[in-house]
Amino acid sequence: MGQPEEEHRKQPDITPLELVSVAPHHSRNDTPLLDAIHSPTDFRHFSDEQLKTLARETRQEMIRIVSQTGGHLGAGLGVVELSVALHAVFETPRDRLIWDVGHQCYPHKILTGRRDMMEKLRQGGGTSGFTKRSESEYDPFGAGHSSTSISAGLGMAAARDLTGKDSHIIAVIGDGAMTAGMAYEAMNHAGDLKSRLIVVLNDNRMSIAPPTGALSHYLSDIVSSTPYITARNIGKKLTKILPEPLQKAARRAEETARAALGGGTIFEELGFYYVGPVDGHDLDHLLPVLRNLRDSKHQGPILLHVVTQKGKGYRPAEIAPDKMHGVAKFDVVTGAQFRPRSNLPAYTKVFAQELIRQAGTDDKIIGITAAMPGGTGMDLFAVEYPERMYDVGIAEQHAVTFAAGMASEGCKPFIALYSTFLQRAYDQVVHDVALQNLPVRFIIDRAGLVGADGATHAGSFDTAYLGCLPNFVLMAPSDEAELIHMVATAAAYDKGPIALRFPRGNGVGVPLPERGEILPIGKGKIVSTNHPSSPSFYPSLHASCVQSMDYTDKPCNDEKKENESIALLSYGTRLQECEKAALVLQAHGKIVTVADARFAKPLDEELIRYLVTHHTHLLTIEDGSIGGFGSYVLEYLARTDLLDGRCRVRTMHLPDRFIDHDTPDRQYQDAGLTAEDILHHCT
Repeated sequence: MGQPEEEHRKQPDITPLELVSVAPHHSRNDTPLLDAIHSPTDFRHFSDEQLKTLARETRQEMIRIVSQTGGHLGAGLGVVELSVALHAVFETPRDRLIWDVGHQCYPHKILTGRRDMMEKLRQGGGTSGFTKRSESEYDPFGAGHSSTSISAGLGMAAARDLTGKDSHIIAVIGDGAMTAGMAYEAMNHAGDLKSRLIVVLNDNRMSIAPPTGALSHYLSDIVSSTPYITARNIGKKLTKILPEPLQKAARRAEETARAALGGGTIFEELGFYYVGPVDGHDLDHLLPVLRNLRDSKHQGPILLHVVTQKGKGYRPAEIAPDKMHGVAKFDVVTGAQFRPRSNLPAYTKVFAQELIRQAGTDDKIIGITAAMPGGTGMDLFAVEYPERMYDVGIAEQHAVTFAAGMASEGCKPFIALYSTFLQRAYDQVVHDVALQNLPVRFIIDRAGLVGADGATHAGSFDTAYLGCLPNFVLMAPSDEAELIHMVATAAAYDKGPIALRFPRGNGVGVPLPERGEILPIGKGKIVSTNHPSSPSFYPSLHASCVQSMDYTDKPCNDEKKENESIALLSYGTRLQECEKAALVLQAHGKIVTVADARFAKPLDEELIRYLVTHHTHLLTIEDGSIGGFGSYVLEYLARTDLLDGRCRVRTMHLPDRFIDHDTPDRQYQDAGLTAEDILHHCT
């Protein structure tokens, strides 16, 4: 994300006026209009010139806030004028305004009474980085995933029609989100349902030039006006009395004329009345068009095509390759981001590098992702093997079936998705991959809790929803070295679908092998133990961590308790917390074995049987939901009559609730999955 470090050090080409406009401030004296705003009601009486000033102040405030908190910058800068215009023209929250994805909603939040909450944006106790129903009545629908806005808006419109209300429903969706099939499914239904719905297509792709000149503005104003819409509808009715060949000719002529104005034919075919393209940064143009659409009597869906520039109004964002889409804290003047440096390798990069190594000796390996090449490491794979890399856009369903098709022809597709995005393709995983037992390799990034992005992006459920499927193999590395071995294992496995999950962030600093080794499927390992049945004990953490945790072991004369032995069985990267807890327990005279399951499916039944029969307590730990690894262990123990009371078995997993945005460490404290929590379960 952002620019390379060497580019951060360069002084951007910013004029003195631009420096003044984006300079950080310690008071709000330089945003007088915005200071008086508590809700959109406060600026609906503003003149158009005042609204332009309000937009400038909102952009300035957004830059200041995000420079101090980090977050999504470029997308929000691109919709500042659109946000001001929509709230000024429509009567929100009575009129429903839905932001697709939601990461561009920062100006919307500033204008709807959450300016102070933005000071802790994406932090514990602060505002979410996405729209959230529980946060404000101005967020009628929450979103962190893309392409849901038209479906939600159409549902609201249908509910409005059934209840006899007359509110407006406006859905704002980006051109990237329009690549998802769900958006077209919703548009197809909207054209058939004919409910009144306004869809604003926010087009910020650099390949589409914004309209220029007074004539373009004039034509868009005309086609959005009530007289034009009325006359056009009358004309459509009149053509119906003509012979069929003349009807078709009339439709083609009208579509050709409108295509010359903006090219909305595809939307017209789906049943939408198309207006645009409109310059989304020109309030002299945007406001009249929105007012025309508000006052129009057209009954049916309308699509307004608005062209914007991502990062608009902030030079460092405008010139950055990714328009500073997602940023850490940054210097407002230079745009240089203050990203914490770490000598530890990122899990995502470790995966990508090993996949590249495997692909060097196996030309059947293919990379696939869904609009997240940078986030999944597939951008690195694309540099080395561009002819074997496919980015299918925001289309996870297609990505999975596309991978299944490749696997059916003998290729080895690695499909890399965030855990939370793989959820969108579950039917394809079941029907197109598992049912046909095709060897698709699922690389599940962002497993577990993810920090500032919060619940919408938390990878909580993949172990549960994949483990119940026949034919699947499930793996989770405990560190970056294990990840390398699991990539090699996935590359070598051809008997059916296989998935491995790993978290966001950096590894733990273990030595990395030059190349991955193929692991035996379904086999875990004992990491450390001081159990007398084991030959030796190899502590993997320094004993100083014993002093860092509060553990009280009361003297006990109970012989059974004195002979207690504890087995900690981890699936994934909570292993380090198990090792910390084990050192504390061992320092207090406890017998403790720490094991790394490696596989949730198939389970290492031999390892589990050993742990249960040689210990008085077994505790499983995972960073996934209930119904996952711990449940599989319990089911095995029940099936084999090992839940007989001789060993007390407990499971630790994410709680049965969504965890709000915060730092990952605080999220895991909230979830009860730290070393201290493990100690608590062992007393």
